[in-house]
Amino acid sequence: MGHTLTPLFVLGLILLNTLLCGHAEGQNYDDKSADDGPDYADMEKRPTAVATLQSNWPDIYEGERIALRCEIKDGGDAEWEYRWLTSSSQTSSYNPHIPELSISFAYVSHSGYYRCMGTMKSGQQYRTEWSDYIKLTVSGKPRSVLTASPSWLSPGGAVTLNCEAERPSAGWRFSWYKAVPKLSDTSYSYEPLPGSSNGTEQDSFVVHGQTGTAGYACRAGRGDPVYYTYYSEPMFVFSGDPHPSSSLTVSPDGVQHFTSGSVSLNCEGNSSRWRVRRVPQNTASSYLSSCPHWGTMTGSTCSLDRNWHAGAAYWCESGSGEFSNAVNITIQNENIILLSPARPVTEGDAVSLSCKLRRGEFGSVVLFYRNGELIQNDTTRELKIPAVSKSDEGMYKCQHSRDVSPQSWMSVKVSRPESASFPVLLIVGLVCAILLMILLLLLYQYRVAKDPCFIRPIQPESTNQGSDTNHVVNQSEAQCEKYSALLHGDTHLYDSVERSEDTDNDADGPKDVTYSLIELKNIREKAGNKRESEEDQVYPDGNLYAQINHHNKGKGRKKGQSPPGATDETVYSEVKPGTALGNSAAT
Repeated sequence: MGHTLTPLFVLGLILLNTLLCGHAEGQNYDDKSADDGPDYADMEKRPTAVATLQSNWPDIYEGERIALRCEIKDGGDAEWEYRWLTSSSQTSSYNPHIPELSISFAYVSHSGYYRCMGTMKSGQQYRTEWSDYIKLTVSGKPRSVLTASPSWLSPGGAVTLNCEAERPSAGWRFSWYKAVPKLSDTSYSYEPLPGSSNGTEQDSFVVHGQTGTAGYACRAGRGDPVYYTYYSEPMFVFSGDPHPSSSLTVSPDGVQHFTSGSVSLNCEGNSSRWRVRRVPQNTASSYLSSCPHWGTMTGSTCSLDRNWHAGAAYWCESGSGEFSNAVNITIQNENIILLSPARPVTEGDAVSLSCKLRRGEFGSVVLFYRNGELIQNDTTRELKIPAVSKSDEGMYKCQHSRDVSPQSWMSVKVSRPESASFPVLLIVGLVCAILLMILLLLLYQYRVAKDPCFIRPIQPESTNQGSDTNHVVNQSEAQCEKYSALLHGDTHLYDSVERSEDTDNDADGPKDVTYSLIELKNIREKAGNKRESEEDQVYPDGNLYAQINHHNKGKGRKKGQSPPGATDETVYSEVKPGTALGNSAAT
């Protein structure tokens, strides 16, 4: 009995010692009065660790740069070291001396729960509890989705692009690109569209003046440095107009074809390498494919597979990175098709549309419709338009008995693009401006030659010339002023006339001044007036005489003298054409 209890007693002592030692260690860990450590006796002020995600957006995508931060609340001025714990399968290294855990390139494997704690640097006598977990979710890199409207347009029209991130989130800016074909790997390179290099906050962008088939793409970005989504699938906007550098022709020409026939697409232009691509009608651009998938490519010609029944848009892409015009082609297994041009017809040309049966013969009337309205109902199987116009553009189909063909769009283009008239108007405007300048110059020279007073004498700048020169210049200016007044319809001219006979008398006394009214009479014969008045006569000697009425007024008389009587006398003075009025001698 004693031998049996002895081992049990020893085992009990060992367990008791372990419990006591462990309790003592725990007390030492939680001892808040240890040396070189703050007093944390008040548990309410005990520092705590808080883990946060440093991101402006709640959604994190693969490839983004992110950071998690550990903050010590109520830690005072103490210095801390940091430790991280995560459930992520991706090992993350961190620097214990800084509070951040940085992830330069996030992977989906970084997803998980993260928490942190802080330890005092001074002897590590204290550490915080672990923070609460924060959840980090990293999603795969998103792709942008592009839509374009309209999908077919007239040359020079505007195209509206709309871009949307595959997984919408905050902070996106959108960049816009033009797709350039790369024949080496059947893909595209992307060039920024003008005005979109810095991205736009709006998720839409308008391209003005598109003249031919073109491909576009977009992508979204956010942050600094910018994190981008994948490029969108290229979206194409089609034009039916061919270009000299690249064009597509269909043989036989037509939109609808029977499966029993053969159809080939031929690429022409300034390139030795071509590929033919297509996008099925009413489908997304992800169905973009090349000729080897649904036909046989031989040089620059693609022969279509007869088993392909769905309609699609076809175009050529050259080795120099250009797009041809596009055409809609359908291979039909129906009993009736509409034969219509595959490419746009020119305004003013004669156009013929007809119905064709796979089997059987036409035994009744054939109906033709445009945009759902009946436009012809007779026994002919052909719709002739002698001179097609823009109003004839639309969706056509034909019907024979119970057989109705699919619809096909016929596009009509103007014979002269409006933009072509701009150079003509510019040239006409320049010619008119030059002629107007020449006319004004000739008119100016004519007035100078006819009118000596048209250009007034210029006062000499030098002050060293004599008074005689200044007198002549001033006198000339005064004469021109008087002459100008006469030209503008003034019929009276007042001037002072000194009487020569009084110059010898009373030389020392004041002089008498006579004021004269000179009336110039019209010497031209008025229309319808056969008789001339005495005042309007030209005298036989060929000179023109003006009547001068002198009104003498005594002025400046001596004291004691009586004023002379006022006398009126008429004096005729010869006025010579071409002489200044101020130089005429009064007789």
